[in-house]
Amino acid sequence: MERSFHAVAFRDTTGKISLVTGGSRDADSGAAVYPNLTHAAAIASSQVVHIKVTMSEQASASGIAVPRYYGPRRQTAPVMASGSGVVLSQDGYIITNNHVVEDASRMQVVLTDKRNYTAKLIGRDPNTDLALIKINAQGLNPVKLGNSDQVEIGQWVLAIGYPFSLNTTVTAGIVSAKERSIGIIGHHEDEQQNSDRGASAIEAYIQTDAAINPGNSGGALVNTKGELIGINAAIASQTGGYEGYGFAIPVNLVRKIVDDLRRYGTVKRGYLGVVFPSPVTEEQALAERGISPGSINGVYITGVRPGSAAAVAGLKEGDIIQQIDGHALNSSVELSERIARHHPDDRVTLAYSRKGKSTTTAAILKGEAAATRNTATEEAGLNDIYHKLGARFAPLDGQQKQRYQIGSGMLVTAIAPGGFFEQIGIQPGAIVVNVNGIQVNDPVQLAKALTAAASGTIRIACIAPDGSRIMFNLSLGT
Repeated sequence: MERSFHAVAFRDTTGKISLVTGGSRDADSGAAVYPNLTHAAAIASSQVVHIKVTMSEQASASGIAVPRYYGPRRQTAPVMASGSGVVLSQDGYIITNNHVVEDASRMQVVLTDKRNYTAKLIGRDPNTDLALIKINAQGLNPVKLGNSDQVEIGQWVLAIGYPFSLNTTVTAGIVSAKERSIGIIGHHEDEQQNSDRGASAIEAYIQTDAAINPGNSGGALVNTKGELIGINAAIASQTGGYEGYGFAIPVNLVRKIVDDLRRYGTVKRGYLGVVFPSPVTEEQALAERGISPGSINGVYITGVRPGSAAAVAGLKEGDIIQQIDGHALNSSVELSERIARHHPDDRVTLAYSRKGKSTTTAAILKGEAAATRNTATEEAGLNDIYHKLGARFAPLDGQQKQRYQIGSGMLVTAIAPGGFFEQIGIQPGAIVVNVNGIQVNDPVQLAKALTAAASGTIRIACIAPDGSRIMFNLSLGT
């Protein structure tokens, strides 16, 4: 039986014309079946607000105010910008994206009934791209939080926000994928001094084909009940406009970040201390170890940080973490997001496999300060740096820098078996341009950049031997 998806306009008994987006039609009977999206749209639309931002003078002058979440950066940054937010409480707490408000000198919130408030920043977390703001208002209509763990691929969703500074806009689509990592957090090549990004970036997006455009940032992704399941954050686009790939931060992670920001003004994150390849490099890393990626049911550990929670719990390189707190793991992204929901001193139960034998252990997560201290003790001389990275380098000459139009970088001349660079798939002849946005010109600078990323995700911008530009991602401290 053939089924097709399309949009249908119809006239109801009052003569009003409505458009239902999506749905299916039985090609044999001609009967159409559509999800009821009007109820969810009516509920959630009033819970999404328009955020108008005045950029700080420094950000406006430097031209770094608007991150490249939506395609190429414009030549001159605007003084004004806007995004969306979601009402979380009756007394004015609103969640949005960090990149919407991070350079703001003034924030205005406009409700759906056109009431206008000045907002203040409660706290922000660059590593999840979330921020909490507050307006002095009472009696607001807060969103109902759903459960992103229960989101299924193929289910209908609505994206709600203020694209292009228009009035409230609702678009419909389906969940295309879960636990997506796209390397957008911390990936701002010109923001060399912005060191609070990227070092512990958590990306585990819900992917949707619901239309998301500039201005939707910080808006709501809701299910057909009108429950919040994600905060819209980014799109994958070559033009800066909608091309069918939107990404939202899952609400179960949002809930933890919001609770921390309300309570502490910052995020307190627990760290496990395991190393594993990113999804992009996982197959190559496993293949280099003679392991078939299809044989791994869970997250393959390529290293354990000394003194970390994982080390104390008995985890070792080569272990495969299969479950956390009884939840089966399908990817390293999922493990990172699950750990990111926890605080220091939280206890997590891990089921793992070692040489084909399954066992269970408990780990008490450590705080960021402890993770940083453990990393700092590993610093040594230049020879130790070479050994630790598993690579040899040569400086770039002026001709090479001109050819690739770069102002910094190191040429990788040799890769040692089992070393850090081999683990993440960097090959001889590649050029390391920067690490987490920090320029590197010699091994000492590289080691310092790696140490600055004491835990979380390292992002190494490289130029491959064939001239293609690649971003390598590796978790150093989930």
